[in-house]
Amino acid sequence: LIFVVVFPIIFVILIGFTNYDLYHSPPAKLVDWVGFKNFIDIFTLPMWRETFLSVFSWTVIWTFVATTLQVALGIFLAIIVNQPGIKGKAIIRTIFILPWAVPAFVSILVFSGMFNETFGAINNQVLALFGIEKIAWMTDPFWAKIALIMIQTWLGFPFVFAMTTGILQSIPGELYEAATVDGATAWQQFRKITLPLVLYATAPILITQYTFNFNNFSIIYLFNGGGPAVAGQDAGGTDILISWIYKLTMTSAQYGKAAALTMILSLIVITVALWQFKRTKSFQEEDMM
Repeated sequence: LIFVVVFPIIFVILIGFTNYDLYHSPPAKLVDWVGFKNFIDIFTLPMWRETFLSVFSWTVIWTFVATTLQVALGIFLAIIVNQPGIKGKAIIRTIFILPWAVPAFVSILVFSGMFNETFGAINNQVLALFGIEKIAWMTDPFWAKIALIMIQTWLGFPFVFAMTTGILQSIPGELYEAATVDGATAWQQFRKITLPLVLYATAPILITQYTFNFNNFSIIYLFNGGGPAVAGQDAGGTDILISWIYKLTMTSAQYGKAAALTMILSLIVITVALWQFKRTKSFQEEDMM
């Protein structure tokens, strides 16, 4: 645990307060202790500030929209399939869970080919069928972001669907029977019984879904490498904080800045996660049932 967790954290913290980069790397050249300079540069130098604000704002939007869509779709489909009048539930549930069975990196690479502007199936088959002109999925930052959100929704909803299905089947039928006797409508039963119980049981896991997507490096990197390029920035149009840190480390060798951004990212994730967990009723001792 010390070598895997503690030492890397200490190493990142120490690097964040140095000028360790391509031009200051031992043993050829010494690394200097620069204090908070890396942090100050990120928020004061125009290029760094604009890049950080752009990447951070997209990271927040990406996290909220993509995660909310996958959660909403998973819960919605689970509730629909769980209705008494639906036939072939086992087959339907198997179909909805199939995207989860395929390794994520394989699905992302397949989608990357499908969204290719030149030979991709999305432009040449799907959109062409409706007479819609080709969309620049890879070279237009806006459409690249839309594509990423759709892909993450596809990848993420099966997990929420499976989890919600299990919870729905564990809800006592007597609750709905009593609500029906009291004259509650289907919408009132959903709002007062189904949704609160589902959210109560899934809240901790849903919070981890938001945290995961905040640092979801694989989909950004495998789909288009964080591109397209943006003039005046060393981050791409779809880069989130974690993929930008990767580029700073592996491409431009700006280790000090990357370490500083890593600490900022960690503080954001830890603070938000702790705040959400403390507000979640699932972590309180009261029994909701």
